[in-house]
Amino acid sequence: MEQPATVGRATRPSGEEPEALDALVGGALTARVALDEHGVVTGWNAGAERLLGYSAGQLTGRRAADLLAEPIPVRGGLPTLAGLPRWNGDVALRHRDGRQLTVGIVAHHRPPGADAPAWLVVSALTGRQPPDGLDEALVSWSFAQSPCCAQAIYDTRLRLRRANAEMERATALTEEEMRGLRVCEIVDDDAGLRAERTMARVLRTGEPAYEENYLRAPGEGHEHAWSVFMSALRDHEGTIRGVCLSAHDMTEQFWARKRLQLIAEAGRRIGGTLDVTRTAQELADVTVPVLADFASVDLLAVLDDTREPPAQPVPADGPLLLRRAALQSVTPGAPEAVVAAGAVDSYPAGSMPFESLRTGRPTLYETTDTAFTAWLARDPARAARVRAFGIHSVMAVPLVARGSTLGVAFFVRHRNQEAFQQDDLVLAGELAARAAVSIDNARRYTRERATAVTLQRSLLPQRLPRQAAVEVASRYLPAGGHAGVGGDWFDVIPLSGARVALVVGDVVGHGLVASATMGRLRTAVRTLADIDLPCDELLTHLDDLVARLNQEEESDGEEAAAFTGVSGDVGATCLYAVYDPVTRHCCFAGAGHPVPAVVGPGGTVDLVGLPATPPLGVGGLPYESTEVVLPEGSLLALYTNGLIETPDRDLDTGVHRLREALARPAGSLDALCDTVLADLLPQRPADDVALLIARTHALDARQVATWAVPSYPSAVAQTRKDVVAQLERWGLSDAVFVTELVVSELVTNAIRHAQPPVQLRLIHDKTLICEVSDGGSTAPHLRRARTFDEGGRGLLLVAQLTERWGTRQSATGKTIWAEQTLSPA
Repeated sequence: MEQPATVGRATRPSGEEPEALDALVGGALTARVALDEHGVVTGWNAGAERLLGYSAGQLTGRRAADLLAEPIPVRGGLPTLAGLPRWNGDVALRHRDGRQLTVGIVAHHRPPGADAPAWLVVSALTGRQPPDGLDEALVSWSFAQSPCCAQAIYDTRLRLRRANAEMERATALTEEEMRGLRVCEIVDDDAGLRAERTMARVLRTGEPAYEENYLRAPGEGHEHAWSVFMSALRDHEGTIRGVCLSAHDMTEQFWARKRLQLIAEAGRRIGGTLDVTRTAQELADVTVPVLADFASVDLLAVLDDTREPPAQPVPADGPLLLRRAALQSVTPGAPEAVVAAGAVDSYPAGSMPFESLRTGRPTLYETTDTAFTAWLARDPARAARVRAFGIHSVMAVPLVARGSTLGVAFFVRHRNQEAFQQDDLVLAGELAARAAVSIDNARRYTRERATAVTLQRSLLPQRLPRQAAVEVASRYLPAGGHAGVGGDWFDVIPLSGARVALVVGDVVGHGLVASATMGRLRTAVRTLADIDLPCDELLTHLDDLVARLNQEEESDGEEAAAFTGVSGDVGATCLYAVYDPVTRHCCFAGAGHPVPAVVGPGGTVDLVGLPATPPLGVGGLPYESTEVVLPEGSLLALYTNGLIETPDRDLDTGVHRLREALARPAGSLDALCDTVLADLLPQRPADDVALLIARTHALDARQVATWAVPSYPSAVAQTRKDVVAQLERWGLSDAVFVTELVVSELVTNAIRHAQPPVQLRLIHDKTLICEVSDGGSTAPHLRRARTFDEGGRGLLLVAQLTERWGTRQSATGKTIWAEQTLSPA
């Protein structure tokens, strides 16, 4: 026979022992029958024997259906028993002595495979009644003594009649003190008035209502969250006789939900930017006033000067230097703060932040704690703030990310009278951990950006060279959303013959890889310009260089892409212009780059018509040059596509706005650059921008002297005389000796070794330039003459006596030039 204590029990429950529990509840007061899936009796207790008169031995193994006096009533189409989790109802049973009994039963169906009978059928036995009035007393006691629900009963005038102990505790009033009062008179708060209005609706409609209230009980330091149910009380005829108000204290659940919301809010608000100070401020803003009345974020001062956080952030014997990155307070102006934002403060050994960072664990202090008072005793200013604002509870939480300590966050309470609890410390630790990762990301970004900007600035011209041909001003703006560097560049390159080259280029992409590529291209342009290649030939050579760079990228394969973080071909555009102040001719050649703009002396703005050309690196297509004559005082504007193309503006609109900005009068070229950028660019441009504006100057005809030299040796002497006379007219007597020697050597070499026609030109500007042109294509070069050689020393003398010299090819031959620095007058 199955014992009641084991029916349906797989494991022994905690609490009372089975025997003691069975004696307490009186197992025989319930008839308990266990059945298998086929309805065969497998268990029969003493209560079942008392009910039907059969012993366990007589019924075990028999069908339970044999005990039915009538079929089980079917209500609403009874499903198969196998599909029922439970069945209850009245059943007619046959007693052993033949009597018919109508018994109310509850039948529980166990799931298949459970270590228990398939069915457990129970029925309460009658005959042992509680003492008279006990049920009513139990009801009264349960109302008065309910520990989990504050209850009050109101009459139809909404006057309190009864209140239990929990309601008395919640209101800090006794039932006698509240009897006859309205809700809004018991709770002098908007919540009391709302509850009363809701109860009035319950009286009118008879339908229950629910609302949530947030109240601070008298004498308590924090609000309670109450889940309030109001329902009508009816008599036997259904007439509403009053309203029952039941309020459940949901404070713990409410604060748990608030903490989850705060963590979610922190995830949304903290780390939205890659700025260290802003990220720290976001942590302070999120936690005030939800968690703390005052919060500050202090970072290690050593992070100002080092690339990485120190391995030992806390000195062994102090002091600890922290820079205040952010603070927030419920009081305007944060008067609680001893340290202002941006200032550095020193914390000795034993202080709260020192100990928190030394142990690496969040710490929680009451201001009355011995350790805290000992610290304040050494810091009168901080102690005065604690007394003045009534600060009573403080938390210090280390900011640690990727194993590196960055600083500490402080959380203070003074307006909220409830002290911080361990749950608050855990929450603060979670928020600080999230913020620390974002701060570390911002710090790393700032460090990398500083490195990238340093590289970028070193690759761009530090200052533009001064020369007579043009007056220049420039601007470079990195893209707002990137690391501060890109592939845009500009350059001003002095050339021979007082000419100047103006260059603007753009490497596709951003970051260090684009900047490094830009540096290589800028160096290549300067090298090619130094040998005075024509504009179109220079771009052809540059195109070959980019093509070779692409081949290197392909040969490096995926390993290089993984290292640089960038894959794909190098792409670049370039515009190269050469201006000659003697002839006022300007030669342009472009490689897939926006065309330059020319502002005439009258203020008209035109775009230079250049043939369409592919970007650098495509190969196979020729580059063409275009030459225009510029009036003196014209403005040349060279720029990259980031100036005229933006996500919300098409190219034509950008060009139109550029022309309008260039046509506007400006006091200087720098002012004009600022005007152009202000008119065309948003606050954070989406692409890098380079802008170069040059005002052209022309050399006066009196500053240039030209002679056609006959192709026979005796003409050299006359040429020397003509040069000396010209130098006297220019007032350059000090330069006669060197110039006479240079002219003699260069003209003699042209007559002897080159082809006619031979031409000599002197250009007097900030320097004195001597140029000898001939029809030959062979360029001279320096060589070391042996002891008995009759020649070979002239060009070496020219190189030693002049500032610089060189040669350039032309369509009809070559030109050899030498430049002298003139002594001040």
